[in-house]
Amino acid sequence: MQYAEIVAAVLGGLALAWIADLATGRRGLGATVLVSGVGLACGWFLAVRVFGVSTMTEWLWTLWALIGSAFCLVAFFLFRSKR
Repeated sequence: MQYAEIVAAVLGGLALAWIADLATGRRGLGATVLVSGVGLACGWFLAVRVFGVSTMTEWLWTLWALIGSAFCLVAFFLFRSKR
């Protein structure tokens, strides 16, 4: 499969968003999916474009993308506004 890495990263990001939504007891899955997607993109950008530690044909960038997603989700729940 040519795009297995991309599919794995997207499914991993969705899983992280779902777990974060369940763990916090919220009902805003859309917001966590959005934050997770932005984190995936940031992690990919850091791995492939900024640091150059991976290419799109390797699996290492998916790990970076998932770490970026987790980091963004933690930051989202720490710094979101509470009304």
